[in-house]
Amino acid sequence: MSAQGPLALFLDMQAVERGASANTLEAYRRDLDDFATFLKARGAGLADAGTADIRAFLADLSDRGFAATTVARRLSAVRQFYRFLFAEGHRGDDPAAVLEGPKRGRALPKVLTLDEVTRLIETAHRRAAAPGPAPGAKPSAEALRRLRVAAMVELLYATGLRVSELVALPATAARAQADAIIVAGKGGKERLVPLSGPAKAATAAYLEARRAAGLDAARWLFPSSSESGHVTRQQAGRDLKDLAVAAGVAPAKLSPHVLRHAFASHLLAHGADLRVVQTLLGHADVATTQIYTHVLDDRLKDMVRDLHPLSEG
Repeated sequence: MSAQGPLALFLDMQAVERGASANTLEAYRRDLDDFATFLKARGAGLADAGTADIRAFLADLSDRGFAATTVARRLSAVRQFYRFLFAEGHRGDDPAAVLEGPKRGRALPKVLTLDEVTRLIETAHRRAAAPGPAPGAKPSAEALRRLRVAAMVELLYATGLRVSELVALPATAARAQADAIIVAGKGGKERLVPLSGPAKAATAAYLEARRAAGLDAARWLFPSSSESGHVTRQQAGRDLKDLAVAAGVAPAKLSPHVLRHAFASHLLAHGADLRVVQTLLGHADVATTQIYTHVLDDRLKDMVRDLHPLSEG
């Protein structure tokens, strides 16, 4: 087999049998392409690499300064790849089966405080409301961007969407008076996510400006001139960093995924059921959602202290 042969088969299996998203497939491709480049320099290929080659690759990643989380992720891709080749009969052994990844603790998600989120949202609306063109006139590109950012930050915090889900929302997702949107999540699985009043209002204001800008026929809710036709994840991230600076929030603390964390953590801190949050986030396994329960520690301690019949206060 050629080096590309088994890799293509592996990616096809991930897409067809496991419903892997385009982002997941691209991550596998990048990780395994890096491994293939390393093997080529050693005179080996993906199809015939041995355990010693994989160990050398892991050592090389560490020498290059990659974090333990990145090394573990790449080892996971390599393991799944060779497990697939072995299961499908393309190899008679699994060279990655005996390897252990770097030890790492599970990092808690970064979470913004309620005050920080409030400042972000208020700053986004203040900037979006800055003097602009006369009613009905075409808004400038900057005015439209600021209205878009206000709609994005409201939607991210109100729904907990992944940034890939947000930027790929179709224009039809913002139907007038709709109290929820249908989101296509990982593996093409759809879920219904409720919309808050502020998110609906910010989206409506953005849509009005979008119409005035002549973008009524755009397929995506957040259209752009990018290859995909919609705002990219990278652009959404840059816009949030810019907003953080204006709001006096450390830019390093903010990303679209941090707002997703804030959505989940703040809901749980205010009494939401873990299973409900799991559904809203689109997690297949509640164990993934449980990482957010760190925010409940103090509240649970207070409940035991105040409510347990044998507590001494």
